[in-house]
Amino acid sequence: MVRTQIQLTEEQARRIKAVAARKRVSQAEVIRRLVDRMLPIEEAPNEADIKKRAIAAAGKVRSGSGDLAAKHDDYLAEAFGT
Repeated sequence: MVRTQIQLTEEQARRIKAVAARKRVSQAEVIRRLVDRMLPIEEAPNEADIKKRAIAAAGKVRSGSGDLAAKHDDYLAEAFGT
């Protein structure tokens, strides 16, 4: 483990202490669990990154069909059985 020092507001410290007491774990454990829950959210790509990746991927795959652009709705309906 890596030791670190952080500053919390009085309210944050009070709430963490209350959670730790209720769950019978240390305040450090509460903070580690909160960090573990938050990191995946922060690391997820944002909407702009998703759009950029989608645009970069456009046209990179060949379908083998010459009319895909005109009939893509028909092909999707067929693929999904609708």
